[in-house]
Amino acid sequence: QVQLVESGGGLVQAGGSLRLSCAASGRIFSMYDLGWFRQAPGKEREFVVAISRSIYYADSVKGRFTISRDSAKNTVYLQMNSLKPEDTAVYYCAAGNRLSSGRVDYWGQGTQVTVSS
Repeated sequence: QVQLVESGGGLVQAGGSLRLSCAASGRIFSMYDLGWFRQAPGKEREFVVAISRSIYYADSVKGRFTISRDSAKNTVYLQMNSLKPEDTAVYYCAAGNRLSSGRVDYWGQGTQVTVSS
């Protein structure tokens, strides 16, 4: 069954904001760290942020992106502010025990974020 479901992608102008959501199954939400990766055209998938007892951000998004979670809804959010064209990518919700090291156990289906200049 589907474990992670993303929503909230879209098209935005540079400097704008978007919020992504990732709804997880109860088991996934309670057992794993949750976070986000992204993959731009022609590039490898890269780590963006993870939340466990601590929060880890990629340098490229620090100060602009904020991750949060709602335990009542088994949902993780990614608030993206001051978006840049280089943030354009498919964003994937991920679950695992060492996301910042690239160790992912579950992937969502991905949601497209496009930032126009």
